[in-house]
Amino acid sequence: MDDDKPRLLDQVRQQIRLRNYSIRTETIYTEWVKRYIRFHKYRHPVEMGAAEVEAFLTHLAVGRNVAAATQNQALAALLFLYKEVLKLELPWLEGVVRAKKPAHLPVVLTRDEVARVLAQMSGVHWLVANLLYGSGLRLMEALRLRVKDVEFSRGEILVRDGKGQKDRVTMLPRLVMIRLHQHLEEVSALHQQDLADGFGRVNLPFALARKYPNAAAEWGWQFVFPSGNRSQDPRGAGTFRHHLHEKTIQRAVREAVHKAGVIKPATPHTLRHSFATHLLEAGQDIRTVQELLGHADVKTTQIYTHVLNRGGLGVMSPLDRV
Repeated sequence: MDDDKPRLLDQVRQQIRLRNYSIRTETIYTEWVKRYIRFHKYRHPVEMGAAEVEAFLTHLAVGRNVAAATQNQALAALLFLYKEVLKLELPWLEGVVRAKKPAHLPVVLTRDEVARVLAQMSGVHWLVANLLYGSGLRLMEALRLRVKDVEFSRGEILVRDGKGQKDRVTMLPRLVMIRLHQHLEEVSALHQQDLADGFGRVNLPFALARKYPNAAAEWGWQFVFPSGNRSQDPRGAGTFRHHLHEKTIQRAVREAVHKAGVIKPATPHTLRHSFATHLLEAGQDIRTVQELLGHADVKTTQIYTHVLNRGGLGVMSPLDRV
């Protein structure tokens, strides 16, 4: 072993950052690599192969009873480890059987249920929830929204680096414009105070911090929904005011659903599901909905046609014809 060579987990982090993956992906991948090595009694991955990967994945599915999405996440991390970090061409790993996600229909709220849930929310929580339902944003897309990507005059939101690192445009609901304007005035005052205190810089995506060294302190790059506290960047790049933590919104929506008396297992993502379903119910064409949601394949969007408010599979019961 070369003593000057970085430790394995440091190599994983380096390769993730070279590819501009998010800090969340970095945290998840390094944790799965640690669990994989720990499971095999701290053997180095280069000493292991298909049997060890399959044993680990089987342990997750059978011994730990994890969801298919969790098992696939672990496999993605191991694929990255062997292919991108260790540079091992192992065709057997590509052939490992991935767990299949169960074909569950999404939970969708009625318009009345959405109104009741939103009525139980206020402040920043209300604003975020309204963007999830009114713009079809994913939770992290809303929380990572930058000031410059909200276009009031055009009634648009530009979603940067959504799922699959794709950009897209969606609508900005008129209902939230006044409240959002007021909110941004408060955020601007907070930003000015941060600058006065010697801070006021925000973490920039990719290599923009090096390309535009002053952009991190500019108003347009600030998060629309900043955290109440400044914090140290986990990658050691300084002290920033990050965006709100997703658990804050998850907790607020869960409490609002309970107070509204909605018995469905609704989450923030349920508001996005409801956005798509209600657009289709209103007669919007599926291709437009696909673009607004940022789906790569229209087949993903088609699942909402199965939960439209038209009865089972859109067919009228013969009892209703009697």
